[in-house]
Amino acid sequence: MNLHLMDTNLIVLAAVAILIIAVLAWMYVRNRRSTTANLQKKFGPEYDRAVLVHGAGRKAESKLEDREKRVEKLNIRDLDPMEHERFSKRWEAVQSRFVDSPKGAVTEADDLVSSVMKARGYPMSDFDQRAADISVDHPHVVENYRSAHEIALRVGKDAATTEDLRTAMIHYRSLFEELVQVSASVERTEVA
Repeated sequence: MNLHLMDTNLIVLAAVAILIIAVLAWMYVRNRRSTTANLQKKFGPEYDRAVLVHGAGRKAESKLEDREKRVEKLNIRDLDPMEHERFSKRWEAVQSRFVDSPKGAVTEADDLVSSVMKARGYPMSDFDQRAADISVDHPHVVENYRSAHEIALRVGKDAATTEDLRTAMIHYRSLFEELVQVSASVERTEVA
């Protein structure tokens, strides 16, 4: 009888252990799906790009999470109203020069976007790092930034068509507009 009771206890313990392992595995899978869904929602098309570059699954997601952690440590800030006004006027001037000097305007737009990023607190290391940093807060326009910058690089080699230059200006404008947006908290302060 004792032997039979011991066998029963072992069977019950094994069943409980299997149940615990199954629950933990289910929780892990559920958490991974939630993480994936959150990253896909936050990064949008940039998530798909990370998957293409780093492969599907955990490696791509880890790279995106690393970006988030890096940007959290940076001192990114909104522009103050004076900076906003100054940069907006500079953008208008750059845009107006496009008709007479498309190549010069694209080069200036590239420089202006970099200046706004620097003023906001983004590190000005290599371009790929800047794009990765921007992707955390502006995932829907970072690809525009990459495309515009690539065209700006071709300007120096006389390898950009007028249509390319127009496209670059449109892309720079989309990023510029996001970078200079006055946050709701700054707007409320001005009204008060």
